[in-house]
Amino acid sequence: MSSRKYSKELVDGPNQAASRSMLRGVGFTSEDFTKPFVGIASTGAKVTPCNMHINQLSEVVEDSINSSGGKGVLFNTITVSDGISMGTQGMKYSLVSREVIADSIETVVGCLGYDGLIAIGGCDKNMPGCLIGMARLNRPSIFIYGGSIKPSDENTDYVTVSEKVGEFSKGSINEDELIHYEKISVEGPGSCGGMYTANTMASAIEALGMSLPGSSSQDAISKSKNIDCINAGAAIMNLLEKDIKPSDIMTREAFDNAITVVIALGGSTNAVLHLLAMAHSIGVDLCLDDFTSIGKKTPVLADLKPFGKHYMSELNANGGIQPLMKTLLDKGLLNGKCMTVTGKTLEDNLKDIKPYEKSEIIKDFDNPIKKDSHLRILYGNLAKDGAVAKITGKEGTSFEGKAKVFNSEEEGVKAILSNEINDGDVIVIRYEGPKGGPGMREMLKPTSAIMGLGLGDKIGFITDGRFSGGTHGFVVGHVSPEAAEGGLIALVEDGDSILIDAEGDQLVLKVDDDEIKRRQSNWKNPNVVPKRGVLAKYAESVKSASLGAITD
Repeated sequence: MSSRKYSKELVDGPNQAASRSMLRGVGFTSEDFTKPFVGIASTGAKVTPCNMHINQLSEVVEDSINSSGGKGVLFNTITVSDGISMGTQGMKYSLVSREVIADSIETVVGCLGYDGLIAIGGCDKNMPGCLIGMARLNRPSIFIYGGSIKPSDENTDYVTVSEKVGEFSKGSINEDELIHYEKISVEGPGSCGGMYTANTMASAIEALGMSLPGSSSQDAISKSKNIDCINAGAAIMNLLEKDIKPSDIMTREAFDNAITVVIALGGSTNAVLHLLAMAHSIGVDLCLDDFTSIGKKTPVLADLKPFGKHYMSELNANGGIQPLMKTLLDKGLLNGKCMTVTGKTLEDNLKDIKPYEKSEIIKDFDNPIKKDSHLRILYGNLAKDGAVAKITGKEGTSFEGKAKVFNSEEEGVKAILSNEINDGDVIVIRYEGPKGGPGMREMLKPTSAIMGLGLGDKIGFITDGRFSGGTHGFVVGHVSPEAAEGGLIALVEDGDSILIDAEGDQLVLKVDDDEIKRRQSNWKNPNVVPKRGVLAKYAESVKSASLGAITD
């Protein structure tokens, strides 16, 4: 099959002279019209440290494509910042941006006849957005991760600052100390530095086979990240020559590999949402229960933040995720026959990888952080379609307490920072689901305040919204059906007893059926959904979190 399957329709023959004329206007030469066109989707923008360097990386990629015999064509898609918008109404646009990114990549590549695609992402919604766009197009594609930021000289990062707000509220630090941490904790380019959602998704995509080996575990500003971009040109030309497409790589077995690596790394709950959506986009049958079955045989091995001691940059310096993947492969937990963007199998890519020199970050199998998965899929009358918890065991594995109910994140945060939450409470924040938000906001602001107040192992927290990868504590998100759809979470009242059981994987409201029926008969949806604009369109099209909050 021709490696110019799409571009030749755009530029070959006398009838396409006008198209070629436009392309000459942006610098194409006659020779370029004989080469495969490779779109380069850059999420570069100065709105966030995660992406501020990505336009520069995309220029390296462009040069590498051109020097490898292709014609690179740069274009931009959007990014937003969870970290900046966290706790505000602006956060409603975060998950929406995943769909905007996917739609925009599909639109540009589909319109302009690019034969292949390289996408470069930083902030966490970039990555699944890029992969969803790649899957829909199903043309030879590679994802490049923008890389991780390093912690400050005082070993602090963005999540540190979030938790210091809780300490300030408690009176443990003063405002000058809070501002000190604010000033030092985020310096220079790169995505948040723990095993938060960005590094989780980058690692999942490498395990999936859609990025070059090592791409997920490189610092943003590093020689290795530059080499990653330089190598991309020859790699995409190889994929074009061999006609290796995302559907050849993003198989069911590859998704199982990605889930296994996410669990071993102690990754974010958002991986559940995003991997479900990515699988849907490529036509792979993946469901919540697959995370449970894989989790039963996969231990948590990484002592990484938010619940561990170490940052991603420390793991990068110690070999990245490849030695971990090699160990998982040797233990029979990864399928080594899966194809990758190198044009080789995962097994071939890992053949010569040596073990870690130091084992304090990635533990041995006989000394895991947790013997099975920290990502727990809970069911029960409160979550008939499922909920997702991140339980490391450090806070225990079961919690029962009395509900304190809030109909928005803002109400919950106000109560937490006003010291209205007591030991034994289960905070319930609802009407923050995909439709109800709309947009399914992340709850890092309340969970960070809880940790800063020293309540992390003393209270529970459930929501139909979701959690930042920086969250830790006894928390359950993605409760489905959500409140705005009439899910039982909408009927919880202050003082109700709620059981969160991460051993039996149960989320139960301990209220009798007659009382539940009485509440149902009186329930009216208090939620006001926007009537126009992107949030209105999103609320109209988005499906349940239990399906990955897909929109198509």
